[in-house]
Amino acid sequence: MDIIEKRRSIRKYKSNKIDDNLINKLMQSAILAPSGDNTQPWRFIIVDDVKIQKEIIKLSHNQKWMETAPVLIVCIADICSRIKDSDNLILDEESSIFELKQIIRDTTISIEHIVLEAVNQGLGTCWVAWFKQNEMKTLLGIPNNKYVVGILTIGYADEEPKQRPRKTMEEIVHKNKW
Repeated sequence: MDIIEKRRSIRKYKSNKIDDNLINKLMQSAILAPSGDNTQPWRFIIVDDVKIQKEIIKLSHNQKWMETAPVLIVCIADICSRIKDSDNLILDEESSIFELKQIIRDTTISIEHIVLEAVNQGLGTCWVAWFKQNEMKTLLGIPNNKYVVGILTIGYADEEPKQRPRKTMEEIVHKNKW
């Protein structure tokens, strides 16, 4: 619970470089996530090249705060884990393929593993999901049959946001039936 309670969306980072061993620990935490039928649909692109980061930020509606993060992790769901003959599929915001929902669900579990392990390692993160699929895929050379679920900013926090208001248990929890 301590790690979960400490987690915040960080939008201001120190310039400190992140050791590759820490990034590897984050990736190992993602690999350990559960997935339906053990399909493990998650794929990641670790971006520490400032030039590429700037292009990602531009495509993410130019959210300038992202520039302070020393690492971006582009989190991708791979439809091939569920549909073997998917080379000609094009996945984007308009896709209605049921398996896309499954791979997004499973990939988000792995992303949250990264987020929690980052807190455990003394790092901050923030989810970014405001971009267009086709633009991000083109920039990063991601095939059309993949789906970019989100981008994580990663770094040492240079802010300490307070916890935002949470709904009560009574508002969100039902027992046996709605």
